[in-house]
Amino acid sequence: MRFTPYLFIAPFFLLFVITGLFPLLYTGYVSLFSWGLVDDAPSFVGLANYAELLGDERLGTAAVNTLSIFLLTTGPQLVVAVVLAALLDAAPRGATGWRVAVLAPTAMSAVAVGVVFANLFGPRYGLVNELLVALGLDTVDWQANRLASHVAIAVMVNWRWTGYNALVVLAAMRAIPPSLHEAATVDGAGRLRRFWHVTLPMLRPTLLFVVVTSTIGGLQVFTEPKLLDAQTGSANGGASGQFQTVTLYLYQSAFETQRLGYASAVAWVLLVAVGCLAWVNYRLTRRMAGTGR
Repeated sequence: MRFTPYLFIAPFFLLFVITGLFPLLYTGYVSLFSWGLVDDAPSFVGLANYAELLGDERLGTAAVNTLSIFLLTTGPQLVVAVVLAALLDAAPRGATGWRVAVLAPTAMSAVAVGVVFANLFGPRYGLVNELLVALGLDTVDWQANRLASHVAIAVMVNWRWTGYNALVVLAAMRAIPPSLHEAATVDGAGRLRRFWHVTLPMLRPTLLFVVVTSTIGGLQVFTEPKLLDAQTGSANGGASGQFQTVTLYLYQSAFETQRLGYASAVAWVLLVAVGCLAWVNYRLTRRMAGTGR
């Protein structure tokens, strides 16, 4: 009977080992070889793939692109999610309908979202450029211009995931004891001061979760640039790699140039980068909360 609780949680750990840990370790093993997609006799090269990464300009460009898109998504997404959660929390009527509407983009197919937004940001007949012309502004080549392409991809990501994060924050808001707000009201605090001095401090653990998950997702963005790329007739993140992300470069290395060993090395570098940034976010958020040292 002593081991019964372990039997209940054993399926999770078994599935984690099979679908998570083993592929991760096997990718590290493959990264030590020169291994083609249909190569039956890979050759051991040690850390040569990692050494090649250090001088790979295309990987450096992809890393800068990924960081740029990450900055355009994580910060604005967190701010808008908190604002949306506050509005939903204060909505007196139709709250359930608004929550469903906010969550709807998350339930949509990523491919469908990418195709729709890629056409909205089309360089010739896109609706966004039509609106710019109607406002008397110049059109923007959303695919060819590097910064503009990053903005277009960030809009796709934010539209799809902001609602999900807003509902996570909303659930945390609803868990705040009403007595805290009542005490602040008795002390003369208005709605804005209660939000700033009561709600936000109580949301710090949830905001930490949102920041970490957004960091992980932001550094692994793939679908949006891949589908935006389809509009240019290229498959490499733009004609000059202007919006090629690290995961898109990984995909290209594995399935287009058929260098599985090199792609596995890219995957492990990405894993380390995601882990380091997630840890930095965790430490900064803990310090801001006054619980870290």
